[in-house]
Amino acid sequence: MVTIGTFDGVHLGHRKIINRLLASAAGNDLESVVLTFFPHPRMVLQKEAQIKLINTIDERIALLEASGLDHLVIHPFTKEFSRLTAEEFVKGILVDQLKARKVIIGYDHRFGRNRNANIEDLKAFGEQFNFEVEEISKQDVDDVAVSSTKIRKALLEGDLDRANEYLGYPFMLNGTVSRGKGLGRKFNYPTANLKVKEPYKLIPAKGVYVVKSNIGGKAVYGMMSIGTNPTVGGSDLTIETFFFDFDQDLYDQKLEIILLTRIRDEKKFNSVDELIAAMQEDETYSRNFIQQLNA
Repeated sequence: MVTIGTFDGVHLGHRKIINRLLASAAGNDLESVVLTFFPHPRMVLQKEAQIKLINTIDERIALLEASGLDHLVIHPFTKEFSRLTAEEFVKGILVDQLKARKVIIGYDHRFGRNRNANIEDLKAFGEQFNFEVEEISKQDVDDVAVSSTKIRKALLEGDLDRANEYLGYPFMLNGTVSRGKGLGRKFNYPTANLKVKEPYKLIPAKGVYVVKSNIGGKAVYGMMSIGTNPTVGGSDLTIETFFFDFDQDLYDQKLEIILLTRIRDEKKFNSVDELIAAMQEDETYSRNFIQQLNA
């Protein structure tokens, strides 16, 4: 039993489809399969658009695998693949490779060359190749009222709370800790400078965030600044996290940092003293938020 999609974000709307797939597969004694694609089709077909994605491919894999699927198939999306006709895709991928007995798909799903085939075409192929098609209705999709586009917009506008609500989990950034300029240490706020290697990963709006990470099997909280450090004349975008009550060398370590809430916009202060005072206020806010979170 198969469902198909890009699943960027693996958000609440996607989970509704996946849960339907899992329940239907269990009820029909079939194995559940998610067929997804990488790169994202728009990264291949609309390179000039430079789409930013909610998840890296590794994050998407981890989220999909955690949902309890039997099989996750990631098909390379290339220009050649995009030129397959609808029948070539159905026969070559769904029937011959995945042995689909049933396909669960959204009412507005389109596929094949130039995306010219729709769910009615898929149902006709189902009759031809002997598989069932279950349609997820417009009402079912609209009831969730979530889309990857809405989540990307919320993140870029700094509305992290809304993005996290739509995702059903907190947005995360994965990267490697690298050496920065060491400015934070001068201000008594030593930070871990996170480098995200995937250029397509969406970086949320500049500002200060309350964050959490798992380091050495232990939850460690802190505050993260995304921005250019304008008060001290910075120009490059950096992602810097000050972890509370924590003193370990994290250089070259891989970290996943979970963004819990956003405190404020990035601001250029008139002096370093003003900046430090604001950071102290951010720390107080963050510690109070974390205390309430764990109460």
